[in-house]
Amino acid sequence: MPHAYHNPVSIHCGRGSLERLPKILAGRRVVVVTFPEARSLGLVTRLKGLLKDTLVAVIEDVRPNPDVEQLAGLYNRFWQNGNACDAIVAVGGGSAIDTAKALMVGTSSGKFDELISLLATGQSFTPSCVKPLIAVPTTAGTGSEVTPWATIWDAASQKKYSLHLNETWPEAAVIDPELMLSVPASTTVSTGLDALSHALESIWNVNSNPVSDTFAISAVQDIFSCLPALMKDLGNIELRERMALAALKAGMAFSNTKTALAHSISYEMTLRHGLVHGIACSFTLPIVLERAWAKSADRDFALQRVFGPDLAQGAKLLREFLNGLGVKTEFSDYGVPDEEAAAMIARAMDGARGKNFIGAVAA
Repeated sequence: MPHAYHNPVSIHCGRGSLERLPKILAGRRVVVVTFPEARSLGLVTRLKGLLKDTLVAVIEDVRPNPDVEQLAGLYNRFWQNGNACDAIVAVGGGSAIDTAKALMVGTSSGKFDELISLLATGQSFTPSCVKPLIAVPTTAGTGSEVTPWATIWDAASQKKYSLHLNETWPEAAVIDPELMLSVPASTTVSTGLDALSHALESIWNVNSNPVSDTFAISAVQDIFSCLPALMKDLGNIELRERMALAALKAGMAFSNTKTALAHSISYEMTLRHGLVHGIACSFTLPIVLERAWAKSADRDFALQRVFGPDLAQGAKLLREFLNGLGVKTEFSDYGVPDEEAAAMIARAMDGARGKNFIGAVAA
């Protein structure tokens, strides 16, 4: 069958890649968006040394799961001085990059309320102004550096908004594994499993194609072999580099397919049960694998390249892999009774991401 693959992000990866940032920016004035610990880790000082007079400001109060309550103030202040910079550099994990993607999209009023109103329609729109984004991930997992998506949360209203425009692709991604050496064990495992979910979700996906499969299968194989070893040796730069590349490949895969059922379930688990995203989108992977098997000969072939020909053995191996990393794989492990879990899966199947799942089509 004919297929198409598209990803416009310029990728710079490998140890020391951060040093390329001034060349990538080519003299443009920038605002850096980063996480609070970046200063104590010496990242802010390093960025100031690299960017010199082109650095206009540093926004460093990014919070996990960027929420409308905090983003409103950041956004309004940023666009009040919208001409102060030519580009944004996001340095951090998924939350920093998602925050930067929210900031990069300018509304006609320059107000965050207008952005939320546009997102609430679920329809695409053309921003009044866009700031180019350079994404520099400091974790191996989000994939956001090579995708156009960002998630904005509204914890008070138990909602989430998906930002996804042609304009929200990053201009460039800088993947430097040296920036990931200080990531603690809990974040290393949760972000690594986020990458695993991205890769598997792109395989059991109605939007899959041979190019996305190539990235996804390689990413899964790399994560299976690398993540357990990394958890035993967090300071190993070679393992950090392998995980960074695996996460990048997973991002390249789902940048074209989007995610599917496991992610659709994860949003409710995060909003209602407070489960960190990487665990919320990965603990159901064995359950989803069982639902994906035998729905499509083509997808079975791709899954068998990862798990072998036996469904029961494949699901068992996946559960053992997750359990070995300290991740439990049943809803009941997270305080969700069977009846609520069944209802949650049904709702997830009807969600935008759930409808990407091959099992939803075959059902």
